Amino acid sequence: MLEATLTQRATLAAATCAALILSVPAAAKPGPLAEAVGAPDDLTITASVRVRVEGIDGQFRPTAARSDSMLSLRTTLAAEYDTGPVRFGGELWDARTYGEAANSSITTSDVNALELVQGYVKVELGDWAKGSKGGKGMLTAGRFTMDIGSRRLVARNRFRNTTNAFTGANLEWTGKGGERLQAFWAMPQIRRPDDVQGLQDNRVKWDLETTAVQFFGADATLPGVLGGTLEGYGFRLAERDGDNRPTRNRRLWTTGLRLFAKPAAGKWDHDLEAAYQFGTARRSAGASDVTDLDVSAWFAHAEAGYSLTGQWKPRVAALFDAASGDGGKAGHYRRFDTLFGARRFDFGPTALYGALGRFNIISPGLRLEVTPSKRTDAMVTYRALWLENTRDAFASTSVKDASGAAGQFAGHQIDMRVRHWIVPDLLQAETGGAVLLKHGVLRDAPNAPPTGNTVYGYFDLSLTL
Repeated sequence: MLEATLTQRATLAAATCAALILSVPAAAKPGPLAEAVGAPDDLTITASVRVRVEGIDGQFRPTAARSDSMLSLRTTLAAEYDTGPVRFGGELWDARTYGEAANSSITTSDVNALELVQGYVKVELGDWAKGSKGGKGMLTAGRFTMDIGSRRLVARNRFRNTTNAFTGANLEWTGKGGERLQAFWAMPQIRRPDDVQGLQDNRVKWDLETTAVQFFGADATLPGVLGGTLEGYGFRLAERDGDNRPTRNRRLWTTGLRLFAKPAAGKWDHDLEAAYQFGTARRSAGASDVTDLDVSAWFAHAEAGYSLTGQWKPRVAALFDAASGDGGKAGHYRRFDTLFGARRFDFGPTALYGALGRFNIISPGLRLEVTPSKRTDAMVTYRALWLENTRDAFASTSVKDASGAAGQFAGHQIDMRVRHWIVPDLLQAETGGAVLLKHGVLRDAPNAPPTGNTVYGYFDLSLTL
């Protein structure tokens, strides 16, 4: 009965979004879809379809299929009606996978079928008049997605098949000098289904929001500081068991600073970010684990790049990322929690891959980016890999030697990506992959699978309407 009710709710959400599209006037800058339905100026309508094929061999995860492949499909449909000071919007996501192994590594990061990810009201604040020099803001209430700062801790996902989303209120304000403030309170949407059979069946099940998991904070940026922009933030995640969902009871504060300058031809750029995390959490979500541990964790990112003025506009950058790991000390927990961040732009492709993340890692690297034409861009990145704490699982691999005897070195990663607009702003092809050259702990830890080096590749087509 409950399953039927949730399916009906998802169906109702789809019908509501469709009704909005067909019954309200149309878009300010009409795209192909808006033009096809004869849209006027005050309705924005967009849709996208992405089809991806991918495969992995030499699996690094201890319990997942040693070789796996799948087809993933992500379809989105969004509409926003602008009445002037108030806007109404909604967005459907349909993320599915097909053909993966029975013991595949897929999670709710890959599957979220027929979900109303966004359904909101926006209210304009301040002076929005054309040519105005005053500050202006936007208050959003309902279901929404967010990008905050570098997107390392809060992000609307791009590469991933599903996205983080929230239910609550979000206030954004931009001053006349370019300074910006964002403050929010939200309940993170808990993607469902989260059981193996439900994921493999692409089952439609309404995502859950609950006051048992609350997330709030603020982020501020100030331009013109030390040749770039200064950003500071503070976030609070308050979580407890509820709705028959065991959790790690994370009660975390995360504070951080960032100083950055965007890439520009013929200039140096930089991105320096560091965050400290404290509070309490449990080591696992197990029912028998009722011990609250004192959290003290951190992460840091440093990047310095230079963009040449040549025909391909090459940019070369030196990278460094580090995040703390947990050594299992009684009463303490040190593994950094990346909250609701994205990691593809720092650490390579995710999906069936996703070996690296902001957990128990020390990783310097080099990156080369080129743009041969307005339609094509490419990127290749090399990273060396070490554990920050030899007794914790390395990054996102789940490979762990609790004794620390396997050492600190983990190996090397090379990843690449090429994108090309087949039809500009309409149809884009992307291909890429990663090679994980395993050494040290990834070969010698007790639970390291004897699978050799990991090779991953993907190809996708994205249609944007």
